[in-house]
Amino acid sequence: MFLSVFDVFKIGIGPSSSHTMGPMTAAARFLAMLRQSPQGQRLAKLKVTLYGSLAFTGKGHATDRAVTLGLLGYLPADLDPDRAECQLEALRETRTLQLQGLPILAFDPAVDIVFDYGAPLPGHANGLVFAALDAHDEPLVTETYYSIGGGFVVTAAEREAPKVPVPEDAPQWPYPFENAAAMLRMARASGLTIAAMKYQNEVAVRPAGEVEQGLERIWAVMTGCIERGLAQEGDLPGGLRVRRRARKIQQQLLAERLANSSQPHAASDWLSVYAMAVNEENAAGGKVVTAPTNGAAGVVPAVLRYYLDHCTGAQPARIQDFLLTAAAIGGLIKHNASISGAEAGCQGEVGSAAAMAAAGLCAVLGGTPEQVENAAEIALEHHLGMTCDPVAGLVQVPCIERNGIGATKAVAAASLALRGDGSHFMPLDNCIKAMRQTGEEMSAKFKETSLGGLAVNLPEC
Repeated sequence: MFLSVFDVFKIGIGPSSSHTMGPMTAAARFLAMLRQSPQGQRLAKLKVTLYGSLAFTGKGHATDRAVTLGLLGYLPADLDPDRAECQLEALRETRTLQLQGLPILAFDPAVDIVFDYGAPLPGHANGLVFAALDAHDEPLVTETYYSIGGGFVVTAAEREAPKVPVPEDAPQWPYPFENAAAMLRMARASGLTIAAMKYQNEVAVRPAGEVEQGLERIWAVMTGCIERGLAQEGDLPGGLRVRRRARKIQQQLLAERLANSSQPHAASDWLSVYAMAVNEENAAGGKVVTAPTNGAAGVVPAVLRYYLDHCTGAQPARIQDFLLTAAAIGGLIKHNASISGAEAGCQGEVGSAAAMAAAGLCAVLGGTPEQVENAAEIALEHHLGMTCDPVAGLVQVPCIERNGIGATKAVAAASLALRGDGSHFMPLDNCIKAMRQTGEEMSAKFKETSLGGLAVNLPEC
């Protein structure tokens, strides 16, 4: 099993990796498909239908806007917000798409993106169907996509395809661990850290310089997101009138530090404010890094920033080790369970992020591979059963605060693991299986549909 650090940590935009980044990517894939279609010159119109969680919370997650941006040719990592806004405005006026390699296509996002509130598609809770029609509304090309969390997208055929043996000429990774038990066995046999094994897997498929530059860019975007979040004020978009709080909290913490009146638990407040800064930016549609998703994007950056700013002996040179270790754990969770809120609830998002961050922090504070695995297990274990219930389908309440609490749990888990020798009762693999089973049996109304939990228990005003 190999899931690259650059698959776990993808640069994109808010507010959701599954509801924004995934549909945008799916739209871009559909355009590529149309350009290869023999029906190309007969195409006249486009229509997109959203199902399941994409329909129920698509407005709050800006899924319709994301689909439109994808059909304008954008991918999450290269979005130019100013240019995109001009193109969106032009599309609203002309209701046509003029794309290279395709005829002029009629497309009115207000009409041609349909929110289907019926049963979800069979392959996943996040389904969407693209259709290209001729001038008489006859469908010529259709494709079904599933946005499976973390910005990953598969077609229905890819989702249903049986697993095939790995070809003999496929790239061979030095440390192909598929679960935590194998990861620890390989670490003991090689004498390498988890980060070192993950690095060797990465450089087996791309140049070392590309890996190192890519990791630097990931952290630059993460810490840049923290700084933007700490600098902004005002209400978040979406209509809930949720105010940004990160800047105000940071100012309070700085004032207390200058007055020498900080409480011992101020470190936890710093953790929370870093995480909240990221998720406020995410909620505003800013540039973020999936870690492993947008809804949980604040946990890993917050804990890494906490390490650099608050931990004794912190070394910027260890940023790479933190990210590689976190990505290794995130890859195991995605491979053996899910990082999707629509599949597993928020245990799959913030729970996974906390496990990743705990592992990364434990590693850079000198933890052994056994202690790192223990840290990840502790963090994930204490998120089991967490539902995904965003109010009004917006990644704001309870999502922003939840990232702050997830970050504090991650630090506590790393600290507990470092106090032991790595031996513990419940293996990480068992915890991941428990999360998968819990997600499978969790009611759909608690999995990113905004049909249950906090999403339907609003205080009276």
